[in-house]
Amino acid sequence: MVNTFDRYASVVFAAIGIAVFMYIQNIEIATAGSTIGPKELPAFLSVVLIILSLANLYTAIKSKKPAKQEKLEYKKFFIIFVALVLYAILIEPLGYVISTFLFLLVGFQTMEKGEYLKSALIAAAFAGGIYYLYVEIALGVLPPLPF
Repeated sequence: MVNTFDRYASVVFAAIGIAVFMYIQNIEIATAGSTIGPKELPAFLSVVLIILSLANLYTAIKSKKPAKQEKLEYKKFFIIFVALVLYAILIEPLGYVISTFLFLLVGFQTMEKGEYLKSALIAAAFAGGIYYLYVEIALGVLPPLPF
């Protein structure tokens, strides 16, 4: 079967996105001094996940060429998984910007070695830019820098 993994993964991720979106709608949270509460970002991300999953499913169904048999890269998966767990643990003590920068840097270097400066600049721009947009513009709350 053509692109079987993409089809199943798309359906699973779309279901996860729908479940998260429905769960978030039932949460009652008071926002203290913030115009954006803890529900908005997960709701937005779940909608993005649903849209991207459906787009990937459509592409997998319409694809005419057979899927290539690629080897699974377990080492890269476990490195990124460990980095994600460490990110979740360190986001409070290190703050959003530092922990996000480190996570992205590890992720970029795991997927493609080399070009450290380029990876560091992209990770720093993303972490700093999202922090600025969310905290300064949207008046949301993210863990601050530790100093």
